[in-house]
Amino acid sequence: VQLVESGGGLVQAGGSLRLSCATSGLTFSSVAMGWFRQAPGKEREFVAAISASGGSVYKSDSVKGRFTISRDNAKNTVYLQMNSLKPEDTAVYSCAAGVLVLRDPTLYHYWGQGTQVTVSS
Repeated sequence: VQLVESGGGLVQAGGSLRLSCATSGLTFSSVAMGWFRQAPGKEREFVAAISASGGSVYKSDSVKGRFTISRDNAKNTVYLQMNSLKPEDTAVYSCAAGVLVLRDPTLYHYWGQGTQVTVSS
């Protein structure tokens, strides 16, 4: 199983980025997918999650109204569209695959290596 994130980078506050997580080796249409982030010196934080069908979406309060999670089951890929970025969004963003749509990172089975997002003020 492989999860590979892309799309991170440096952006000014107020800007946008779109992260992608391409997967292989799993039945993508049967797994829930989540995005998490971890800033230096902080614990890993839930960002957003989407059910296998895409019919259920959950987001943390800190990103509601700014971030959108989506998936393309034909491409085995999950996305995170991030708008109105703030300096406090700076972190390594990782995608994860699991059985259920959950906020607890310990309950996800597979993880990508992460992609750095840096938002300058």
